[in-house]
Amino acid sequence: MKIRHIEITNFRKLQAIRVDLTDDTTLLVGANNSGKSSAMLALRRFLVSHKSAFRLLDFTLCHFPTIDAIGKEWEAAPAGSQPPVLDPWMAMVPMLDLWLSAGNGELHFIKDLIPSFRWRSGLVGVRFRLEPKDIAALYNDFRSERERVRALEAEAAKDAHKASLTLWPKNLTDFLTRRLGAHFEMRWYRLDPSKLVKPDRVTREALPQQLGPSNIPMQSNPLSGLIRVHEINAQRGFGELDESEDSASTGRSGRRLSEQLRAYYKRHLDPEQSPGPSDIEALRAMDAARDAFDVRLAASFKPAFQEVESLGYPTGNDPTIHVTAQLSAADGISHESAVLFELDSVGGAAGAPPLRLPETSNGLGYQNLISMIFRLMSFRDAWLRKSKAAMASDGLVVEPIHLVMIEEPEAHLHAQVQQVFVRHAYQVLTNDPLLEKFPGLSTQLVVSSHSSHITHELPYASLRYFRRLPAGMNGKRVPVSTVSNLEAVFGDATSTKRFVTRYLRSQHADVFFADALVLVEGAAERILLPHFIRNRFPQLHQAYVTLLEVGGSHAHRLRPLLDALGIPCLVITDIDALGGKKSVPVMRNAEQVTGNPTLGIWLKSSNKTREIDGLLDLAANDKVIVSDDLYSIRMAYQTPVTIAVPAGAPPEEVVPGTFEDALVFANLALFSAAKGKGMMGAVTRAVAKAESGEALAAGLFEAIGEGDKAGFALSVLYETDFKDLRPPRYIEEGLSWLQERVIKKKHEMLLVSVPAEEAENE
Repeated sequence: MKIRHIEITNFRKLQAIRVDLTDDTTLLVGANNSGKSSAMLALRRFLVSHKSAFRLLDFTLCHFPTIDAIGKEWEAAPAGSQPPVLDPWMAMVPMLDLWLSAGNGELHFIKDLIPSFRWRSGLVGVRFRLEPKDIAALYNDFRSERERVRALEAEAAKDAHKASLTLWPKNLTDFLTRRLGAHFEMRWYRLDPSKLVKPDRVTREALPQQLGPSNIPMQSNPLSGLIRVHEINAQRGFGELDESEDSASTGRSGRRLSEQLRAYYKRHLDPEQSPGPSDIEALRAMDAARDAFDVRLAASFKPAFQEVESLGYPTGNDPTIHVTAQLSAADGISHESAVLFELDSVGGAAGAPPLRLPETSNGLGYQNLISMIFRLMSFRDAWLRKSKAAMASDGLVVEPIHLVMIEEPEAHLHAQVQQVFVRHAYQVLTNDPLLEKFPGLSTQLVVSSHSSHITHELPYASLRYFRRLPAGMNGKRVPVSTVSNLEAVFGDATSTKRFVTRYLRSQHADVFFADALVLVEGAAERILLPHFIRNRFPQLHQAYVTLLEVGGSHAHRLRPLLDALGIPCLVITDIDALGGKKSVPVMRNAEQVTGNPTLGIWLKSSNKTREIDGLLDLAANDKVIVSDDLYSIRMAYQTPVTIAVPAGAPPEEVVPGTFEDALVFANLALFSAAKGKGMMGAVTRAVAKAESGEALAAGLFEAIGEGDKAGFALSVLYETDFKDLRPPRYIEEGLSWLQERVIKKKHEMLLVSVPAEEAENE
């Protein structure tokens, strides 16, 4: 049995999303503020927390104007009118639909969820919905509170010399900020698998099925005894701890490693808890230690007690004072030095004790790593009822599904340790012989992360990408999120899917956290482009821009991924002029065509030809493929420039064909004075002996054709005047466009929700 889909509706910015879970590890990725933490919180609220954990701010903000409008209608209703109906609330309340797959042998677990007598195996679903438990009671309570407020405000208004009062509740949303827990409760509904549909292909919004009047809530949570949920949240709190937080009076659970180990010991290892034959020797040793300690305590306190007796107490009628030890095995690890880290040392004396430090003296990364591993072990053992008390009891049932959630495991961890942890976390959760003996027990791990190193380590099919949308997109009044299942982006096993998954495994995976993306043709662009961005495009430099080297023959394969990410993308590529089937210098009116598949395929979709003459005269707007207000792709390739060769000669038009010759045309003074060997030397000589722009273009075509382009770019880095290097015009135009998109995107992400007055007038 497995969890297959989770659909979340009306929870914070998750107005309607679906997250498909894999059989083992599912990774939630996306830029900051894209909804990953909201998804983890929704799972916690619905599957773990009590109903009182919900707050009004867990509702999607776009519903607040509607709630306040309902409140105004209730206030305006005459006394004795009929109580309101529940229907208007059903489109606004938070919901979570959980879909499970089950087989014939698992019917006893899901008996309450089976949709019909004809069902034999497959999907079953349950809806968690937070809704008013008694709409009439909510109606009457709100009206009485508002009547009280109006009476007080009227009394206060009689004194014109005093400021006006603002009392609670101002409106229905203000009322629910305090009374939500009193008037709302969780209810559960059986879902129909035949009505489960995929998210909208364009907007990627989930389309949860509608419940009719015949759907009545279930009496209790049908997932009780079916799913066990554990969580490691992002606030793990390592490092120095305030003594006030560490005191027993606070009632806070321990966060240090020693406290976690003590809890693990008491639950799973303590010989005093339901002892077995293997614990006899340990208990005998503890009894002997207690007896010896009691004798020592009696001898130590005897002089003190005799001094007290000399004062006349206790008398023969009073109880005698005795001191005895109450020792337990867990007391031995109830202090800071219970967990020590042993250090390697050189040159110590023979037989000298090892050097050890307490846990707080070690690095936060190791504390975090070891703590998370122990917590995963504890989760596994608690699920499998491996505690002493559980093993001594009869009739305990293990839930068939163990769902574990980890938020941002990368905190304090080195990049390599991040990869090691996520690689082995699932193995730790499933490392028990019982899971091999009973294959019907399954574990599923959900991880949210901002780390490209963790993303790089997991299979591409396990990624779920969260995209943030600003207010105003797709008709939404407030910022919301969408989710893409990247496993389904490229369809089934195709050559494109194989290329992209292997390519991403060989590159950094920070593309999933970027604000913008730049695809470049080769190594030279990848080496020099960061310099251009840093020195000439400050807003772009401040954004999270990912640079990927893909080559002109493969960039088009990434199109489905770009569509899923929905972030601005600049494709910097070469025009690749062909005369017949041979690469030739770019020329006008020579019946040349481009050999670049990216230009041929993507611009062809915009009704453009592959002819070089058409590409050279293409307007800037026609180089942009627009998908929506935030996502578009711009092609940047070589375009004609005007140069004067030699210096002082009349300007003439030349057409570069590669990044390298375009760079030379943009920086003739720098390259005329440059020195170097290899391709740099060949370029310098071509500039020095050229008698015209056309001759220079031909000389550069020959010098660059078989040269080491990466070595050429590295040689440019060593030039004295490198800081003055200008980008080629086509790249400068492309980066300017990308910077404008990033600024626009940043501005739209800061939009607030539509004011209530505007929403009421819609």
